[in-house]
Amino acid sequence: MLIPQEIIRKKRDGVPLSAPEIEALVAGLVDGSVVDAQVGAFAMAVCLRGMSREETVALTRAMAASGRRLDWSDLPGPALDKHSTGGIGDKVSLILAPLVAACGGFVPMLSGRGLGHTGGTLDKLESIPGLSVEVEPERLRRIVREVGCAIVGAGPDLAPADRRLYAIRDVTATVESIPLITASILSKKLAAGARALILDVKVGSGAFLPAREDARALAESLVEVARGAGLACRALLTDMSRCLGRTAGNALEVAEAIAVLRGEPADPALLEVTLALAAELLVMGGLASDPASGRARSAEALASGAAAERFARMVAAQGGPADLVDRPARYLPAAAATCPVYPSRSGYVTAIDGRALGLAILELGGGRTRPGETIDAAVGLTAVAAPGELVGPERPVCFVHARTSADVEAVRPRLRAAFAIGEEKPEARAAVLENIGEP
Repeated sequence: MLIPQEIIRKKRDGVPLSAPEIEALVAGLVDGSVVDAQVGAFAMAVCLRGMSREETVALTRAMAASGRRLDWSDLPGPALDKHSTGGIGDKVSLILAPLVAACGGFVPMLSGRGLGHTGGTLDKLESIPGLSVEVEPERLRRIVREVGCAIVGAGPDLAPADRRLYAIRDVTATVESIPLITASILSKKLAAGARALILDVKVGSGAFLPAREDARALAESLVEVARGAGLACRALLTDMSRCLGRTAGNALEVAEAIAVLRGEPADPALLEVTLALAAELLVMGGLASDPASGRARSAEALASGAAAERFARMVAAQGGPADLVDRPARYLPAAAATCPVYPSRSGYVTAIDGRALGLAILELGGGRTRPGETIDAAVGLTAVAAPGELVGPERPVCFVHARTSADVEAVRPRLRAAFAIGEEKPEARAAVLENIGEP
């Protein structure tokens, strides 16, 4: 019998844990025999002492096996998935899932809700009337087979060990541990059963890990552990020193994603990140010979309307309106007050505090400050200026969509301060910074 406190003591003292020891601890997480105090002590020991790649692989595998696992081996094509570490205006999943499906992949994407100052894909989708992200397994299987993609919540029986461990990490100051972040993300992805995974790891002021060296360390850990657990994986480091696209806020981001899918002029950074991720995923899934051909195929799926058609079918299959793509303004909620925010001076946008943008949306009611809180899907920002753009009395830094004009005035100072303005135009920053794990 393996005693939890002895396992914790070994990790506290920096002694590597064996796979059976880790498996025993995870089993105790699920059946309750490891109490909260022991879970917190283990998380803190890992946070302070770290974990080897072998230990992290063992933890990831054990948590993935702690509940139900999905099997997509009967599909007529590869099951592919994507995960983002989150950022301001990140609506890539809404475009990428139907895009990859239009190229022959099958995308059973299990997504999450907003975390801190960043938005969540499920919250964005729930701004669509009637659409459900809580889909039972057989219905999910049917949607993925018939449509090619679905974006849903993970459900309580998928990697339940992670659910308990994360809740305790959140209140014990151990969220930032890279081994624990890695195991948390990948355990759910392994349980979801995809053949290949592309990771979008954000870097910059609006990212979960703003420093590039921290983001790179997380990306390398994710790729190495995923491969160690038998999952094909690559990661792109992408720029989150701005709003990705021109909107931030749930319904507003859905509208922008639909516009991109319909072939309307798109924000270059949003398009670049989406096509780069799609290209890598198609290569790993055997649907393209190299990233260049994967990118070309993805661009054609957008231009032809094939990706928009898949998105429309996915929305309808999950309970939303069948004509959402054709008439988004009819269905998506709109805020009562819309007002511009002008900069304190004229000039070029030289830097943006992405976190400040996210906190402003939280203040407007567009995010959660505690679990289970109701959010306002209509509020947010549009026409958000990008670095290098000229702003002034004729060109605001953004427009605020809020419940009342008083709400606008409450966030206006925060938003104005989020944009640094200078006289010289800064050098352009690439949207995709690095490829981690390419052959």
